[in-house]
Amino acid sequence: MMPNVTRGDRLGGLLTYLAGEGRRNEHTEPHLVNGDSATFTFYGDAELDRATALAIARDLDEPRTAFGVEVPGGHVWHCSLSLRAEEGQLSDEAWSRIAQQFVDRMGFTEASGKAQCRWVAVRHGLSAAGNDHIHIAVNLIREDGTKASIHHDYSRAQRIARELEQEHGLQVLESRGSDMAMRGERPGERATAERRGDTSVASVRLERTVRAAAAASVDEGEFVRRLHQAGVVVRPRFAADRDDVVAGYSVALRPQPGESIVWYGGGRLARDLTLPRLRDGWPDTPTSAQAAVDEWRATWRNPLRYSPVAPGREQHEPGPDLWREYTEDVAALREQLRGIDPHDRATWAHAARETSGAFAAWSQRLEVEPGPLADAARTLARTAQLRARDAAPRRTSPLRSIAGVASLMAMASTGGQGTVAEAMLFRQLMRTAQAIHDMHSAVEEARRAAQIRDALGARLDAVRTRLPELAGTPSTGSTTEAVQRATAGAAPARPGSPLPTPLNPQRPNVPTTKPERGIER
Repeated sequence: MMPNVTRGDRLGGLLTYLAGEGRRNEHTEPHLVNGDSATFTFYGDAELDRATALAIARDLDEPRTAFGVEVPGGHVWHCSLSLRAEEGQLSDEAWSRIAQQFVDRMGFTEASGKAQCRWVAVRHGLSAAGNDHIHIAVNLIREDGTKASIHHDYSRAQRIARELEQEHGLQVLESRGSDMAMRGERPGERATAERRGDTSVASVRLERTVRAAAAASVDEGEFVRRLHQAGVVVRPRFAADRDDVVAGYSVALRPQPGESIVWYGGGRLARDLTLPRLRDGWPDTPTSAQAAVDEWRATWRNPLRYSPVAPGREQHEPGPDLWREYTEDVAALREQLRGIDPHDRATWAHAARETSGAFAAWSQRLEVEPGPLADAARTLARTAQLRARDAAPRRTSPLRSIAGVASLMAMASTGGQGTVAEAMLFRQLMRTAQAIHDMHSAVEEARRAAQIRDALGARLDAVRTRLPELAGTPSTGSTTEAVQRATAGAAPARPGSPLPTPLNPQRPNVPTTKPERGIER
């Protein structure tokens, strides 16, 4: 979500522009989606015209005119909040929640412990580039005649937008740098993919492969071998002045004749695919560490001609007896998740990472190009992205691991009608994914929940049709009551009185000198 902050001194000019046709006639059905309680109650969400916009501006401007206070640089604070075009559109109710949380955290409302600023949030359709967005207009003179702080308002707006992206399941901007979770597509990558005849960019293809290999591997050495087995090129990054300590890794698609090789670090693909994060799920013993170093050294010597040092279980197809065992593992994990606090980010991230890995492994086996299974894996993987402050799990007992499922799914049949065993495992994986969806609904991350619901719905019909029908299989595309509440229905209650606050210019002793920018008086 992209915030754009500007300052001015003409509320009337701003609001008539927002209610008008726009520079390219792009404004449609301008209306309020939120505002301070009195303003929004009086003007509602009816379509704005010029006269109504000017009336709203006069009401918002009343504290400044009543107290005769001026603010250097202008008393009108304006910020647009915009989504990327590919994210689609939010409902008015969703924008209403976002606007209220944004102005609360910016310190413009009574949530700050001070008198409120008068404000409105206006929506008037998509931008000329197709971006869904709203405009927030704030009078920086509070209702008691004091001035709201705008100290570091640009950086604060960026930080709050980042928080709201996470809380509402919105797409995280690539410009967030190290805060990026799932990495974005770059123009050069798209051009290269088109030149190669690929429908997806290299980073997406590699993210699926690495996720599947990591989920299917019981140790680091097997991870290196599985990457090679999947046809990608891999190389280690050794610690400084060492050749026995691997600090990271890079992967690449095998270059076509005449192409140069393009490397992607694990962290470039996704935050949870860095080597330190992957190692959290593998044993840390002298034997396993030495075996991993041996495989890394072998691929470092000649990445394009790597041969495994010690081939392992990845060379053998799992026996049929493992289908029941791994299906029971997934069912046990699903039962454990029933008792996990929805706010326990680390535990849910662990479950999402393993479930995503299973879908990625199945995609790697069945889909030549990343398709519905890969999309389900990538969507679930967003839940696995954590910042350092959220990395420590709250759970007192470990979750049931389903890492073996990925190795099993990697060997699933590539053609014909699936088996009953496949169908049973698929159903349990879908139920686990549904639990992750319900967690997002419970913490009011409706957009993220909707993304998971969409990924598990009609897009996976091609997979379902090749599997036998099982009695009692639930419809994973159905919405839960929590999602219905979060994505539809009335807008949330607004704090404050629906009646305008009486203004008393004699009450405060307000200085008439112009203060420094950003200082509260």
